[in-house]
Amino acid sequence: MKGYESRSSSSCAACKLLKRRCTPNCVFAPYFHSDECNKFAKVHKVFGASNVSKILIEVPQEHREDTVNSLAFEAEARLRDPVYGCIGDIVLLQRKMVDLQHDLAMAKDRLARCAAATAAATTTTSGDVLHATHVSLPHLPEFSTSNGFNDSLCHSSSSSQLLRRHEIVDDFNQITYIL
Repeated sequence: MKGYESRSSSSCAACKLLKRRCTPNCVFAPYFHSDECNKFAKVHKVFGASNVSKILIEVPQEHREDTVNSLAFEAEARLRDPVYGCIGDIVLLQRKMVDLQHDLAMAKDRLARCAAATAAATTTTSGDVLHATHVSLPHLPEFSTSNGFNDSLCHSSSSSQLLRRHEIVDDFNQITYIL
């Protein structure tokens, strides 16, 4: 085994899979660590090592990690669904987004209806509160007097009609409103 060179334990996943010695300037080493052999195997199977190295060389240094993550995701999606690949995932996510937007619109509609119902109930309730804060003119108590004026006022038909008109007195302004 004269031509066999032992690989160091710090070889990147690409060099391990390709069975070559990992050099200090290996383009794969920063992005495919030695414990990520499965990640590189998927990328290699879909794109090929030379294509991945060409892509990484063309991409600026600050975008390479994102590029590798994107290639790994796309490779996994392509292996899972050979026909559509990541496009199938995108379509699925778009459908979910449309469904969620529909659900959100329905929830907003329900919320608007509840708010309108609450506003109507509050208006009705506040109207009741206004009626409660307004004092209806009470029937006059019966007093026994010598001339019977209070008795005639309380029991006469004309005074009863006046009291049945639901006159409401506004406590704040002392203005009479007739409903």
